[in-house]
Amino acid sequence: MTRRSLLAGIGAAALPAEALPASPPLRDTWRDAARGRDLPVLLRLPAASGPRPLVILSHGLGGSREGLGYLGRALAEAGFVALHLQHPGSDEAVWRGAGERGLALAAAALDVAQAAARLGDGVFAVEEVLRRNSLRGDPLGGRVDPARLAVAGHSYGAWTVQHLLGQRIPGGERGLPVPERRLCAGIALSPVPPRGLPPRLAFARIEAPILHMTGTEDRTFVDGTQPEDREVPFRATESAPAALVVLAGATHAAFADEQAAGPRWSDPTYHPRIAALSLLFLRAMLDGEAPARAALRAGAPGVVTPADRVETKGI
Repeated sequence: MTRRSLLAGIGAAALPAEALPASPPLRDTWRDAARGRDLPVLLRLPAASGPRPLVILSHGLGGSREGLGYLGRALAEAGFVALHLQHPGSDEAVWRGAGERGLALAAAALDVAQAAARLGDGVFAVEEVLRRNSLRGDPLGGRVDPARLAVAGHSYGAWTVQHLLGQRIPGGERGLPVPERRLCAGIALSPVPPRGLPPRLAFARIEAPILHMTGTEDRTFVDGTQPEDREVPFRATESAPAALVVLAGATHAAFADEQAAGPRWSDPTYHPRIAALSLLFLRAMLDGEAPARAALRAGAPGVVTPADRVETKGI
């Protein structure tokens, strides 16, 4: 993602005066001792010094910390800290070496324990970010603004975003520490409709603004979700600001950027648009920039194509 491509899509008013190359990505494994769980992470730090807003990125089913790379790079170049999580149990290990890749993914999607683990990963990541932010000598030491934390994810990652920000779980949270109120905004790429609860009840307690982004061909075989289903979370949310973007022609794979999964999952056609819209939303919600809010309300002119659709409420 280059400065020129972003400016072409989003307009100078919604971006910082100058975008600088980010530092090389840092790969590490973070240990959650309380759960006995190791999380592979990939950290992208911006060139800008001082406390910066941070976005946690959550991959889809069968993905990895390398996924959503285009979004992480764009965030870091625009002055955000980007933290990519990898979720063991619903990551690429699910399909690697599997005889029936589709069956392996479907089985993982039905694993309730892994769903709960993902939410625990998100809460742990917030805690660990804040802990490391207070440590001198840590790459994150003094680099994060605790008042500007956000989360973004694709597919199962969008499910993770929605529940971390307050979507109800059928039968209750069973001790899970959600919603995570320290997260101030979310981006759900390929949003997931609720199962087992009426939509308005499922989303009634969400308070943080969410950008819901999908495509006219955004369907999945694992759970049978159709493109029109992806709009349900936006339409059911009444208690928080929200935006919906529907990209003409975009498939489910268009958002992922999972190189290891094959060309279809790393096609860059829509990546500049998705990244520009995400930055516009975060500038509006985390930084309170009036030009970015106005651009969203106006339908993101210059970012989307005439065939795309943008809706907002409460922005």
